[in-house]
Amino acid sequence: MDPHLQSIRAQIQEASATRRPLRIRGSGSKDFYGHPQMAHQALELGAYSGIVNYEPSELYVSVRAGTPLATVEAELARHQQCLAFEPPHFHGKSGTCGGMVAAGLSGPARASVGSVRDYVLGVQMLNSQGELLTFGGQVMKNVAGYDISRLMVGSLGILGVLTEISLKVLPVAPATATLVFEADQATALQQLNRWGGMPLPLNASCWVRDDTAPGRPELLFVRLRGAVAAVDSASRLMLQSPNGRLVNAQQAEADWQKCRDHHLPFFQAPQSQTKEGSPVLWRMSVPQSAPPLNVPGEQLIEWHGAQRWLWAPWSAWDQIQQACAQAGGSASVFRDPAGVHTRCRFAPLDPVMQGIHERLQAEFDPQHIFNPGRMYPSLSTGKRDAN
Repeated sequence: MDPHLQSIRAQIQEASATRRPLRIRGSGSKDFYGHPQMAHQALELGAYSGIVNYEPSELYVSVRAGTPLATVEAELARHQQCLAFEPPHFHGKSGTCGGMVAAGLSGPARASVGSVRDYVLGVQMLNSQGELLTFGGQVMKNVAGYDISRLMVGSLGILGVLTEISLKVLPVAPATATLVFEADQATALQQLNRWGGMPLPLNASCWVRDDTAPGRPELLFVRLRGAVAAVDSASRLMLQSPNGRLVNAQQAEADWQKCRDHHLPFFQAPQSQTKEGSPVLWRMSVPQSAPPLNVPGEQLIEWHGAQRWLWAPWSAWDQIQQACAQAGGSASVFRDPAGVHTRCRFAPLDPVMQGIHERLQAEFDPQHIFNPGRMYPSLSTGKRDAN
């Protein structure tokens, strides 16, 4: 067994024997995400790094959990391939592949190409007893029955420590174009729904109020990707709509990366504090066809309407949850810049889902030594979370 892996295993076994919880950590790029950590001792995975196997012709790559995303993406780019779901890099850090899977976050193209979960072929992981378990494989046909490897996506480390991951990769699209239109939110959502019903190579979209331009125009950016002929044809058709134009390719690529990594001006925390308190960044997940939501504050809308970011105070919890529930979705607090709130940041689970979470954690980590409370404080104690 690799010395780094052996060291990780020994730390887990010691923590299990002493019932001392561990805080799983890669590069720290997502330390802000989820509920504030209850465990103080860090289990560092950054040293367990490297590409284990990469077969460009088979469209898969296997990596150790501590491998930086930037390393993997650079290697894929050499072969004109990519992680199509565009995992975000926060705070100027590339993040690690283990953190990418544990957080389960995808970038601008998610609504068109799928999420992280759709690209995970297999994983190796250590459970709370230090046992090395393998699930899935390196090709889709190896995945049968209950897919534990994909269950790890978005689990925030509460089920076990990822050590190795196999991912499906895709060729880089032959052509890309970004179009921008002036449109208010309602018009932008209607237009996206109309385009969504047409055979167009839609890849990503972003509606936002541009605070950097005079008059603060409301803009809808749409990225097309696919065959050259398909992108050219779709661009001509869509630019027949009023107030539309083609965006410089180099500038567009930089802006999409900023959107992915939350480096656009919108994602800078507002400096003003209202009587309701400091604003937090909300992540609202609703059907793509949902109309504008009755919520306070500025929004940025991605995923053809399905993901909506909002700056609003925590005191608006009930209003935001109600608006999202009425639209058939949910909301969570993605980032609390002031770090003053200790309540659970995710929407409460219904009793059935809560029971499933508890039974899964009881199987993988019955002593609750991995990231206790990171997802729901109740999952560290077995008690219901009333929020």
